[in-house]
Amino acid sequence: MNIYVGNLSFDTSERDLEAAFAAYGAVASARIATDRETNRPRGFGFVEMASQAEAQAAIGALNGSELQGRTLTVNEAKPREDRGNSGGGGNRRGGYASPRGRW
Repeated sequence: MNIYVGNLSFDTSERDLEAAFAAYGAVASARIATDRETNRPRGFGFVEMASQAEAQAAIGALNGSELQGRTLTVNEAKPREDRGNSGGGGNRRGGYASPRGRW
């Protein structure tokens, strides 16, 4: 089961995250989300636990608890929403468009 962990300190490592959850069962993986451009932590992460029962125990125990001075938000991770393949917004013709829409 995949678990969302929010409000992490920027100093929290994946090892710290894994250690916090290991007290409640087998941790398959612990990942902290990082910014693509700066590679700095984004303040949240995901923990995958081997069983549903262990994951629920961890969620119940750690949601609202403190880790490195921050109160954690811990819940079942929801699947990412499909945002489509829009590729951004604005003028889709590419190049430069004049303010009046003429070239």
